Amino acid sequence: MKNIKYQVFKRSLQFSFEAKTSRGAIQTHDAYLIKGTAVTGIIGWGEASPLRGLSMDAIPSFETELIKIITLLNQGKDARELDIDRFPSLCFAIETLHRDINNGGGIHNNDNPFLKGKPIAMNGLVWMNNPEQMLQEALQKADAGYNCIKFKIGAHQHDIECKMLEQFRKHYSPNHVQIRLDANGAFLPDEALNKLKDLQKFTVHSIEQPIAPKQVDAMQEICAKSAIDIALDEELIGVNPAIDGAKLLKKIGAKYCILKPTLLGGFNASETWISQAKKQDMSWWATSALESNIGLNAIAQWTATKNNPLPHGLGTGALYVNNFDGPLLAEKGFLYYIATNKWSFPTSQEELNLTIHA
Repeated sequence: MKNIKYQVFKRSLQFSFEAKTSRGAIQTHDAYLIKGTAVTGIIGWGEASPLRGLSMDAIPSFETELIKIITLLNQGKDARELDIDRFPSLCFAIETLHRDINNGGGIHNNDNPFLKGKPIAMNGLVWMNNPEQMLQEALQKADAGYNCIKFKIGAHQHDIECKMLEQFRKHYSPNHVQIRLDANGAFLPDEALNKLKDLQKFTVHSIEQPIAPKQVDAMQEICAKSAIDIALDEELIGVNPAIDGAKLLKKIGAKYCILKPTLLGGFNASETWISQAKKQDMSWWATSALESNIGLNAIAQWTATKNNPLPHGLGTGALYVNNFDGPLLAEKGFLYYIATNKWSFPTSQEELNLTIHA
């Protein structure tokens, strides 16, 4: 889309706690907000926020490359001419702001029921911590109304994590709260099946990425023999869904796939994954990749158009102490859009100089 002036703003989002994952702890997350102003005056917003340790474009030169590409766009180049596919988060940002402009601005990327008051079901995410604190966080979320709790596991001894889940089940039965697990590839292929058999004692709905990606034969065997349904997450990153997606999903035979538009290259790519998944009788849900509220809002609006009743991983808006204020409200296991709550946007002090790398 030409005849748009682009500006880039950067905010270092500060976590309100030490966010631990199997790839290490995260204290900050850099968010690059892209503002597009059409000749009509309509403004659209997008977010490119590569996630360190996971995104293809989470590279030291990302900011320099981003500024170069945005400068070329301002000079009249078309995004399709600039090989931006190697920057999935930027693809997501550009696609989002173009949708925003096409829908009249106001950060309305889609005409959907979410904007009209229909909430989206969410899972309650329990971050890695010591097992006692993880258990307390899970119980607090269940007490607050979440009927689907997702535990990040793999950082502690297996028997300790099993005891944590056992304690949770003493408080909440499978009839009241669903358990999802996310191993982030922490299990070794030769130990995964035994661990999954142990974990199924707690009536687990699914587990994301039990082993590290790019071990297709091992993942195929795990999916065929596992006591728990498998969801693919990191396995999808860097794969072209239109070219290789169907072959990958058919080969592995998983039950679910997790869609993170920031990591997969935007909504069009995510919709192609949905199409490929349906051919294999797979289900899916959407998850944030720790974007600010601006990116999260776009993902939520897109998700709402799909009428997928499964709980989604969209409860990340409260993670940061300096997020952008807006209409999103996570409460009692649902994400709401409160239209009367106005957006805050990046300040002029956060705008990047687009000429320094031109």
